[in-house]
Amino acid sequence: MGRVTFYEDRNFMGRSWDCMGDCSDMHSYMSRCHSCRVHSGCFMVYDGMNYMGNSYFMRRGEYGDYMNMFGWNNCIRSCRYIPMYRGNYRMRVYDRNNFGGQMYEFMDDCDNCMDRYRMNGCMSCHVMDGHWLMYEQPHYRGRMWYFGPGEYRNFMNMGWGNMRFMSMRRVMDSWY
Repeated sequence: MGRVTFYEDRNFMGRSWDCMGDCSDMHSYMSRCHSCRVHSGCFMVYDGMNYMGNSYFMRRGEYGDYMNMFGWNNCIRSCRYIPMYRGNYRMRVYDRNNFGGQMYEFMDDCDNCMDRYRMNGCMSCHVMDGHWLMYEQPHYRGRMWYFGPGEYRNFMNMGWGNMRFMSMRRVMDSWY
């Protein structure tokens, strides 16, 4: 398991709380969170409860003022541990909801879906192997989302509106 320490104030000040896994609502442990230290593992953090809202990937390191780093105007409300994975990576993405339209299979990072596949984004996916981060813009820019193994039939039903992902990368074991 991973370990992250969350602090109420910037620069690791104020009350702290150690987390070693998923937490859907940090409010029961602390009223706010403005900095954190990832001791081990990788985590996705969210500015909404239940893994909703803006998200950001954090690997081992110190985040003394993550709100300025990420451009957030809200604090962390939930977090999800990303388990280490060693093996092959495989994901199928579709340019329409419910696995419809053109299908593309990814086994490595893609910094620009449009350039590589003439694909103008994906609207559903099936992650067969590994853990992936998907980005709303090419070259791993913009908002990001985490996808673990499973089927994701309709991104619009996941509360992301008309989001189309334009780049994706694997969460590699070397990041841990």
